[in-house]
Amino acid sequence: MRKPEFISYSGKTFFFMDFSEMKSREEVDTLIKPSAEYIRSQSQKSVLTLTNIKGMHFNNEIKNAFSEFLNGNKPFVKAGAVVGIGGLQRIVYNGVMKLTGRDIRSFETLDQAQDWLSSIQ
Repeated sequence: MRKPEFISYSGKTFFFMDFSEMKSREEVDTLIKPSAEYIRSQSQKSVLTLTNIKGMHFNNEIKNAFSEFLNGNKPFVKAGAVVGIGGLQRIVYNGVMKLTGRDIRSFETLDQAQDWLSSIQ
């Protein structure tokens, strides 16, 4: 079971969630649950999140789980970045951003995402 972790980069700490290559709702839930518990226990607008979804499978069930997850985290996240969005994932991602009203920036590489997150004041 994959667990969320903390990454330090340029003096900032990010809450990292690695959903890469996950194919089922059950797999996704094993990471969403502890991530939601941590994020929602923090002060409002205090968490910097970094998420890898490279190769992750999306279907309606997973899309809905992510929408609920992102919506519930909104008050606690200062800024978020995601990497690994490809092809059809972009369509699902854009839909989830619209549904949740979130602005989670998309980047090609982890380094680009970390550079951007580390610039957040």
